[in-house]
Amino acid sequence: MRLTSLEWSPYVSKVLPGDGMTANIVRTAAQTAGLRTEISYFPWSRAVQDGLNSEQFDGYFPAFYLKEREKNCYFSGSLGNSVIGFASLSDTHFDWENLKDLKKYKIGTVHEYANGEVFDAMVRQKQLLVDSAPSDISNLRKLLAKRVDVIVIDKWVYKSLLISDLSLGPDKQHIVFHPKELTQFSMHICFQRNAKGQAKQKAFNTGLEKLQVKKMEAQYFQQLQLSVSEPTWQLSNSQTKF
Repeated sequence: MRLTSLEWSPYVSKVLPGDGMTANIVRTAAQTAGLRTEISYFPWSRAVQDGLNSEQFDGYFPAFYLKEREKNCYFSGSLGNSVIGFASLSDTHFDWENLKDLKKYKIGTVHEYANGEVFDAMVRQKQLLVDSAPSDISNLRKLLAKRVDVIVIDKWVYKSLLISDLSLGPDKQHIVFHPKELTQFSMHICFQRNAKGQAKQKAFNTGLEKLQVKKMEAQYFQQLQLSVSEPTWQLSNSQTKF
């Protein structure tokens, strides 16, 4: 089973055990189903394009479930959830209750990331001012440079990058994550919508159904010694941090 993905720690990353929490679930489910997994890393746009269209691959992950994507994907069962919210600099005093409150901010997003049906519709209708970046780390750098007021980012990706990416410098201590979430997405493998993709989807799901995904997530975070309240992770039995 050959899949494309991206560096998106802690979900998928070459430097983490099992290639990250979500990749570990993928590998375990595939192994349970008698499949061997190969993951190729690309920037997100290429991961999606090659995962969907290249004969070298069977699909890509982690793909957020969206109804309109069913025309291109045979979705696997759920690999867990992604909690999406907003990060800002503390001196911005960013706050929001509903999406209309966001109209006064310049918002950093990542190209081709889904951010919720209503939010994305408002962007298409030009009701929100957004500035697209190629990656989450690019968005964090833009935030520190005050090129945007606030960014959309997954909660655990935010925590991971604040710890792992030294390029953010000491000013990263001023970045805060708003407690009100924007949305949650269920994460899946998007298998190519052809006969081979459907066969791989069915085989993979037989293995996935035998796993306790939430329990595996908790065990993985424990292995990384992740504090939910503060981003202080560290690999167990190792001094390597990310």
